[in-house]
Amino acid sequence: MKIKISDPIGKVPEKLLNWYDKHGRTLPWRLKDGSRPDPYKVWLSEIMLQQTQVVTATPYFEKFLTLWPCVTKLAEADLDDIFVEWAGLGYYARARNLHKCAKIIATSLDGVFPDNELELVKLPGIGAYTAAAIVAIAFDFKATPMDGNFDRVMARLHAIETPLPTAKPVLKELATKITPDLRPGDYVQAVMDLGATICTPRNPQCISCPVNACCLSLKKGQTTIIPKKKAKQRKPVRYGMAFLCINDKKEVLLRRRPNSGLFSGMMEIPGTPWTDCLPDSLQIEASKPTIATWSDIQGTVFHFFTHFKLEIKVVRADIKKSIKSNGLSWHPLESIDKAGLPSLMLKIIKHGLQ
Repeated sequence: MKIKISDPIGKVPEKLLNWYDKHGRTLPWRLKDGSRPDPYKVWLSEIMLQQTQVVTATPYFEKFLTLWPCVTKLAEADLDDIFVEWAGLGYYARARNLHKCAKIIATSLDGVFPDNELELVKLPGIGAYTAAAIVAIAFDFKATPMDGNFDRVMARLHAIETPLPTAKPVLKELATKITPDLRPGDYVQAVMDLGATICTPRNPQCISCPVNACCLSLKKGQTTIIPKKKAKQRKPVRYGMAFLCINDKKEVLLRRRPNSGLFSGMMEIPGTPWTDCLPDSLQIEASKPTIATWSDIQGTVFHFFTHFKLEIKVVRADIKKSIKSNGLSWHPLESIDKAGLPSLMLKIIKHGLQ
């Protein structure tokens, strides 16, 4: 599809930038005075915003900046401290990669972020989208960060009926063609804001859209069915058992997970492996962290990951003295929220204390 500046869609950049100047969101990592934001802040915000809404990520972003105001300070931080402050954001591999990336930038790149996508994607935790977002927003270079908002806006503008994700290459090509040479960073943020506030997945506010005169989907009456998506497959279910052990000092027994896989390197409530069937008696006995009288806790803890659903049964033991073993440690229950535990583990503790 060849797009000319005289075409209605060719007018989208100017219209969007005018709208953005008046109605763009005020965000703590964003500058709207014509100057470029700190690449550290852009990178930090983009990592936090992966699979996370702005309203959720914003207080975490502000706390991180208070504790670690630059990439060098973040690189010097202890990973466990980062996990503590990250707790609740989920997708904890992001926190581990955040620390790895900060160390590389601080030590190997003299604290300077690369200004091109090819170098950025070599860094831990930075994929094609994040690299493009940093290049555009922080350095004001032409780039096309294709997230859900970009996909939706472009699909509706061009009335692309091919379902996602099959349509992604076409949508990126179309988006790249109309990205302006002037203010590409602001344009990228304008598209993101449009998708987040007006061109929303459900009930788009087309009457308020600054580019409604350019939208082919609106002309065809298809804004509620575009973008089309392939039917989601049902998530598989995995099962496990967690062993909540509490001593007479009101401390809870924790262990550190392996340095690979989900929650890598983080502390957890000991438990069985997560498998596609209920754990058998041999697995349960082999997974118990200590010899004790274990009591079943009624109910089940449910947790949803990107690719599967987890169902955890909880058993609890109250013991009079602390056991000592490699890989196990005790943490006071009253400050368990400071232990840097994944939200799943906090769910297990809460369930076991009922």
